[in-house]
Amino acid sequence: MHFANVQSNYMASSDFYKIEVAYALPDRQVILAVDVEQGSTIEHAIKQSGILTEFPKINLAKQTVGIFSRTCQLSDKVNDGDRIEIYRPLTIDPKDARRAKVKKLKSQTRIAPR
Repeated sequence: MHFANVQSNYMASSDFYKIEVAYALPDRQVILAVDVEQGSTIEHAIKQSGILTEFPKINLAKQTVGIFSRTCQLSDKVNDGDRIEIYRPLTIDPKDARRAKVKKLKSQTRIAPR
């Protein structure tokens, strides 16, 4: 059997990557699909997505970003299929939240002495 070396059109590389930009508030989540040029940075992709217009309180200088739950720098390059996530600042330290929860549970489940 003989196979010819033929490059088909559907396998031709594109100059663009398909990515998503995600941001969530406690009551609302938005995921925007964006086509960005190969070699684009996370910052460029976020700006191109229009999410900063939809959520003007996003401050890229202060907020952390990541790709699929892995923190990244704004200057990192995106890859085809990436989901860029913009993380909100924490409102309470997770350790303090756990301590408060345990304290509340302990106070609710106290057993009366015999």
